[in-house]
Amino acid sequence: MILQVSGVHFDYKSRKVLNGIELSVERGEILAIMGPNGVGKSTLLKCMDMILKPTAGAVIADGSDLTKLSNQEVAQKIGYVAQRNDVSRTTVFDAVLLGRKPHIGLTVSQRDYQITDAALKRFGLEQMHLRRIDEMSGGELQKVCICRAIAQEPSVLLLDEPTSSLDLHNQLEILKIIRDVTEGHQTATVLTMHDLNLALRFADKFMFMKDGIIHDACDASGVTPEIIENIYGVKVHIEYFKGIPYVIPE
Repeated sequence: MILQVSGVHFDYKSRKVLNGIELSVERGEILAIMGPNGVGKSTLLKCMDMILKPTAGAVIADGSDLTKLSNQEVAQKIGYVAQRNDVSRTTVFDAVLLGRKPHIGLTVSQRDYQITDAALKRFGLEQMHLRRIDEMSGGELQKVCICRAIAQEPSVLLLDEPTSSLDLHNQLEILKIIRDVTEGHQTATVLTMHDLNLALRFADKFMFMKDGIIHDACDASGVTPEIIENIYGVKVHIEYFKGIPYVIPE
């Protein structure tokens, strides 16, 4: 088990947002956290990355309790990409190289440069490595941020709506890269998504949240119209095309 969340609670002042969340992810698995807006999906990812400290509970990554680690030690294990990312005048190359920061000693090593170059090529960004990220579109910036997280070489990737600002081509490209990295590097990936069909195409496991708790957890084959109606309040059918399930609203 590379990632385990045990009894995590989180409160914003007097409002309970997460109430006893339990989940686990194995190496090579992608877990999709699904649910309507405002149910605590993004808050849960931030608690897993220690951006927010859980009110109670533990987050274990690669055998370590993250609540007891320094920020740098957490960053060596967890790569996190938010829904919205700050921009600056830095170049694409330097932005991705920043992903190596948790591992860099006194100076940047040749290996850090090699990993950065390889990540840029994997995402098709090598031709724009000198572009300033504040001159990029939202979709291009999203690719850079995910590229930076992968250059970080974490044990666990946490991605908050990684395809939200991407066109269809780039959605499929990014999710294929995430799939390849998760399997090839034997990491674990946890992502939040609203697109059920994309999630069913790429995720191994599903966790459906509502009202700050887990209502259902299953693998892709266990996602049913009843679960979706219970979570979203929409009647749907699930049909298969070439072996891939698709959710079709009534």
